[in-house]
Amino acid sequence: MKVLSLHEAGAEAAPVPAATLAVPELTVILPTYNERANVPLIVAALRRALAGIAFEVVFVDDNSPDGTAAIAHEIAATDPRVRVIRRIGRRGLAGACIEGMLSSSAPFVAVMDADLQHDETLLPKMLAALKAGDLDLAVASRRAEGGAIGEGLSKVRAAGSNLANALAQRLLKVTLTDPMSGFFMLRRPIVDELAPKLSAQGFKILLDIVASGEGRLRIVEFPFVFRERREGESKLDTLVTFDYLGLLLSKYFGDLVSVRFLMFSLVGASGVLVHLLALRGSMIGLGLDFNMAQTLATFVAMTTNFALNNRLTYRDRRLSGLAMLRGLLTFYAVCSAGVLANVGVANMIYQSEPVWWLAGTAGAAMGAVWNYTASSLLTWRKP
Repeated sequence: MKVLSLHEAGAEAAPVPAATLAVPELTVILPTYNERANVPLIVAALRRALAGIAFEVVFVDDNSPDGTAAIAHEIAATDPRVRVIRRIGRRGLAGACIEGMLSSSAPFVAVMDADLQHDETLLPKMLAALKAGDLDLAVASRRAEGGAIGEGLSKVRAAGSNLANALAQRLLKVTLTDPMSGFFMLRRPIVDELAPKLSAQGFKILLDIVASGEGRLRIVEFPFVFRERREGESKLDTLVTFDYLGLLLSKYFGDLVSVRFLMFSLVGASGVLVHLLALRGSMIGLGLDFNMAQTLATFVAMTTNFALNNRLTYRDRRLSGLAMLRGLLTFYAVCSAGVLANVGVANMIYQSEPVWWLAGTAGAAMGAVWNYTASSLLTWRKP
């Protein structure tokens, strides 16, 4: 097989229209997971909407099992405006958005969904507004005057979105009408400035950007109607509530603790309720004495905590198959040692300062820190 030089390869390659070779002015980031059917549709839509604008499209795919990255690569082979980042061992929408934005050299970057629920025809207007020079961030809002949720969200998800917006506006003093929007555009230098403060966890990257900007970002909103998904299924479920609360708390306390730790703690707090329900159910339903019921309830709570953490807190390191079973056993061991740490610290403090609530709080905090640290190192260690 003959190996061609760069010159020979270029000479023999099919000619590419000059318009597609221009240095991109805009990079559109499309985070994807199992969006195979939508890839050619969104590329075609962006070509129409951005005609006359030097742009590129970056698919950031979390190793979708349906072949999303492969379809995107096929398109990229004939259109140099399309690029693909296939992430192995890394998952999560926020992390994908950050990675995609940092990969761009264009002066402006946009983030939107690949499922065609966002109105791509807004992109030229958003770009024009930012190019005018006095704005940093353009947000497509479902709640600005003229915008609407439309048929894109179920009644339950719409109600949840309303509550999430209200919490963000009240706790973080965010003035956006739709801080939950996943459709926005900003100046590329803003990404470099804020990236170290952003969490790779979670789904609401816009809220993180605005909160991390601490009121300094100059923002404009554009109304749009949220469309109904055409192909595939939504990746959001009720578990993202924990994720969102973790982000809110992390930003509210000035990023003093990580979003992952707060999510781990929220899952742990839910485990208390699970434990009490299992304890009561074991005593009444199974007729067990307190000690047996307490032991069973402890394992039930630890098991549900493991499942929730594996699904949400450590989604980027999610365990499956035999690895999941090994992880569950190490989680049991970690939590058992955490109980000893909890009791030991509480007793030590109580002996020197017999204030029950202080000793109990300190013990619980020590147990939480131990469980989180040990779980990260042993149960969900990085590959």
